[in-house]
Formats: sequence, structure tokens, C-alpha cells
Amino acid sequence: MLEFKNYLKEKIHKLLKEKYHLDLSELEISYTPQQKMGDLALTFPFQLAKKMKKEPRKLALEIIPLLSPLEGVEKIEAAGPGYINLFLEREKFFSNQLHSIGQTSLSPEEKKIIIEHTNINPNKAAHIGHLRNACLGDTLGRCLKYKGENVEIQNYIDDTGVQVADVVFGFMELEKKSLSQIKKIKEKFDYYCWDLYVRVSSYLENNPQTETKKSEILKKIEEGENPEHEIAHYISRRIIKAHLQTMGRIGVNYDLLPCESSILHLKFWEKAFSLLKEKKAISFVKSGENKGCWVMYLEDESEKEKIIVRSDGTVTYVGKDIAYQLWKFGLLEEDFYYEPFIKEDGKIVWISTATPEQESPSFG
Repeated sequence: MLEFKNYLKEKIHKLLKEKYHLDLSELEISYTPQQKMGDLALTFPFQLAKKMKKEPRKLALEIIPLLSPLEGVEKIEAAGPGYINLFLEREKFFSNQLHSIGQTSLSPEEKKIIIEHTNINPNKAAHIGHLRNACLGDTLGRCLKYKGENVEIQNYIDDTGVQVADVVFGFMELEKKSLSQIKKIKEKFDYYCWDLYVRVSSYLENNPQTETKKSEILKKIEEGENPEHEIAHYISRRIIKAHLQTMGRIGVNYDLLPCESSILHLKFWEKAFSLLKEKKAISFVKSGENKGCWVMYLEDESEKEKIIVRSDGTVTYVGKDIAYQLWKFGLLEEDFYYEPFIKEDGKIVWISTATPEQESPSFG
């Protein structure tokens, strides 16, 4: 449909220039409210009427013969006070659309299409909403692959976030478990952690003074090379495997699992942070509710200040995600290291790492 709309706009622009010596910067092509009125509606006679001091409907009737014939259009009618309605040759149009599905759209300088989807916090089991999102992303990926596009499927892993810190807090503070004890848990681990996460949420609500301890745990997880980080790493990797098994049952697969921990430990965030400050995209808050934070000012009335770095120095999900998006577009001039995570149906799912392991495919 987009290709047809572009063809239609080109035809109208040419007509207006040759017939009326006018150039309308914006041409609106909308869908009719009812099928009996046609498939597409053109509103430009109203714009033209203002410039030419004529009635829109008279202009519509004047223009219709000049527009005809249009490839793929069965008939054209004037409607209402000045609309031009198009009735498509549906069988021919549908046939052309099916044919175009098998044609790639990437230009020679473009290498691939990256689709990022699912992105479940690795702190508990997947739920139906996660499955819905995975199905949407997977369907889009399959359609593009069917067209012959070079598609890379990524599932971003928030393995240093607040939700993972909650579960680490639960194991260390509520259950007093060490890493070796956590490894011995025989129950379904993603379900076990979900129950623990619920307990932690309730505990923190009833004991707000312990939020400080949770913040300390989050900071240590980000810093790495400490017991908190080791537990977070184990929890997230074990739950990621459970998530992949869940998604595998509905036929959803991935090429790469880029991790937040890699973004931090490879200093991607530091470089992104410098870029954001250099471009004045973020500001340091010296007073008020967000004192000590680095924020991004938004036009959204409900949230004018988006915290990127908290006052304790930890980075929010949004901050790390910005670094991830900059990597995707090659703006950081850095790359992850990669290692095989699991093998699904003979295909390796790769995961990012901060240490060079072995030769790997190129991603991003």
C-alpha cells in the first residue's frame, strides 16, 4: 500500500504542477470510513480550493478526468463537499501486493534489519504478555525473512536492573543463601524466583528502611567482581535459559542476547554518557526532587524529567538502553565480545560478554 500511495502522490504532484502551476507540500491519502465509499480518499481539493478561490467539489470534478487512468484503480468518484474517492481493482491490487512480498527492500548500502523483541527481565518466569510480545516480534521477523531480507533477531537482557537486584536482595537478605546454596535449588527456578520477587516487594513495602540495602546491592551488581554480581549473573543466566525454553515451545528463536552487564563492563555506557553530556542531551540537577541525578528533559507533561543516572551513580534502564541503541547504529564505534549460550535445533544462540572468548559472527 505504501508503494501505491507514493505512486499516487507522484501522479498528483505532477498533475498539479502541469495544470495549476502549484506544489502542495503535503498530500493526505486516507482510508474511507465505509467500503461502499471506496478504498482511499484524497482531500487535496480542499487545499487547492483555498489557493484558487474555487469550490472544492467543482475542483474535484475537474480533476478526476485528469487523474484517470490510474494503475490498479477501477473507478474514481467525487464525494461530499470535495473528496476524491478511489475504488481499487481489488483482485489485481492484492495479487500485486503478494508479488511484492517476495522482493527485498534493502538498498545496497544497507546490510540488515535488526528486530529486537521479548526483552523479559531475567528475574522470574515469562507470563502471557511476554508471549504476546514475542509472537508479534517473531511474526514480523518471519515476514521479513520470507521477503528475503537479512534479518537479525535480538532479545535485550536487563541483567543489571532493579528487578534482578530485588531477587538478589531476597536470596541474600531474606533467605540468607549463598551462591552455592542457590545453585542447589531443584524447583523450577524461574517460578521460585517469581515467588521470591513477590515476597521481596511486600517486604520492602513494609520495611522501607531496607531500600537503602537494595540500592547498595544494585550498585554492586553494576560494579561487578563481587558476591552480589556473581549471584545476579547466575540468577539471570539460569532464568534466561528457562525463558528460551518457554519461547522455544511456541517456535520463537533468537540470534543474539545483548546484555546490560556487557554494556557497563565494556564501558559502552561511559562513552554514551560522555556523548550525551557533550551534546547537552542530559543535565545535572542541583536541587529539588531529583537533586544529584542526571536527567533528560522531555516535552511530556506527565514526566518532564527522565532520570538517566540516579543520585547514587547507578544507571537507569533508559540510560543503558540509550547506550545499546547507539551501539546498534554504530555510533559508539565499539563492539561486544560474544560467546555461544545455547544451541537450538542445531543453531547457536549467542550472548554478549565483556571478555574475548572465541571467533564469533558479526552482530549489530
